[in-house]
Amino acid sequence: MSGNSGKTMHIKLQVWRQKNAQEKGAFVTYDVSDVSPDMSFLEMLDVLNERLIHKGEAPIAFDHDCREGICGMCGLMINGVAHGPMAATTTCQLHMRSFKDGDELIIEPWRARAFPVLRDLVVDRAAFDRIIQAGGYVSVRTGTARDANETRIAKQDADAAFDAAACIGCGACVAACPNGSASLFTAAKISHLGHLPQGQPERMRRARNMIAQHDKEGFGACSNHRECEAVCPKQISIANIAMMNRDVIRATTIAEDDKQTSGGGM
Repeated sequence: MSGNSGKTMHIKLQVWRQKNAQEKGAFVTYDVSDVSPDMSFLEMLDVLNERLIHKGEAPIAFDHDCREGICGMCGLMINGVAHGPMAATTTCQLHMRSFKDGDELIIEPWRARAFPVLRDLVVDRAAFDRIIQAGGYVSVRTGTARDANETRIAKQDADAAFDAAACIGCGACVAACPNGSASLFTAAKISHLGHLPQGQPERMRRARNMIAQHDKEGFGACSNHRECEAVCPKQISIANIAMMNRDVIRATTIAEDDKQTSGGGM
């Protein structure tokens, strides 16, 4: 569905407004007229906010930064779909021509226990940072870019690592998952290094620690609904989750073997 690029549009919005993390929120209705089909979704919200400020009302808070689909800051549920109706598209890259004149859109923040709402459409995604921190660093010296290029890596592994590294940490996978799982995000961060020789020394420990932090943060378990893969703007494959699970099983087995060898199991 697309709007007529030669005409402006009128859009009705149902926007989640919440003053802070402690107070309850509610949907508020806004009519936005003179919307250009060539506006991005966030530009449309900018126009609405300018009008709200002009009337002396509080603008709608929402996350954004690069507006180029790179930083992962933007993220809204639009009519129940993370990032909206267009596949492989972040909210900031979604254009109003994806909708029709007169459409009514319901805009919500990410809904997940591990992503508490801070204000309006802004959620706290610091849990992602803590998962990455739990992974630690690589111990091998990677050197300069030239040194890295001298390390031979099979094309299949290089491509898989690159695809996993494309994850921008927007949180759409969590918002879409009925279990509120961050397995796709965590798996992408684990398998990125897992496919590379530089990531092998800490591979098992990294998987074990990041999964432990994932669970500690209150994210749910993966049950293969594949909603995460469907809404991911970078089209990260759930094959990464399979790899992560294999690494965790191996890490657990190795830990148990070490325990038995050291006499800890006696």
